[in-house]
Amino acid sequence: MKTVRWYFDFISPYAYLQSAVLERVAAHARIEPVPILFAGLLQHHAHKGPAEIAPKKVHTFRQVVWLAREHGIPLALPAAHPFNPLPLLRLSIALGNTPEVVQALFRHVWVDGHLPTDAAPWAALCARLGVDDPAAALARPEVKDTLRRNTEAAIEAGLFGVPTLAVDDQHFWGFDMTDAAIACLRGDPIFASPLMARAATLPDGVQRVPR
Repeated sequence: MKTVRWYFDFISPYAYLQSAVLERVAAHARIEPVPILFAGLLQHHAHKGPAEIAPKKVHTFRQVVWLAREHGIPLALPAAHPFNPLPLLRLSIALGNTPEVVQALFRHVWVDGHLPTDAAPWAALCARLGVDDPAAALARPEVKDTLRRNTEAAIEAGLFGVPTLAVDDQHFWGFDMTDAAIACLRGDPIFASPLMARAATLPDGVQRVPR
């Protein structure tokens, strides 16, 4: 069975939505979860996240509420966004990125509405996951190095956002491209078509001059 790399960050509501439907992808491929720091992608591409542009932030969360309702996915919004996802990312890595761990961490934010800085809920979550000393687990050099390497590898592979499903050398960014990734796995000929090849090589007609 083919392996699909799933790049995600717990800060992304769209990554949470996709996490809730990953079993549809898993019917066609083995999923390898790859936690990365979304802020690292933004910094590399000199780009702002959707929550950093005020009107876009409103649109983003209105869309997320709508999509969750339409797909029957439970949702609660955290107290603030953006937030620092590093504890979640490092804990996922420290616990092996198992599906159960990844789902528990996503639910902590996007179903229970907690942030990693909410001390009591965070302690309870870590206890449920069998982590006696969360601070020590998150501080392990190999955990930090893995997150850094994951993010660097994602940048090198050409990623710019999360969630992204990587099917061979083709990347499918966003919750709304889940069906496209599945179609690719099923051998849909559109992905080898001249039109799709043209989409990958379309030249610039004009370039905006920064002010």
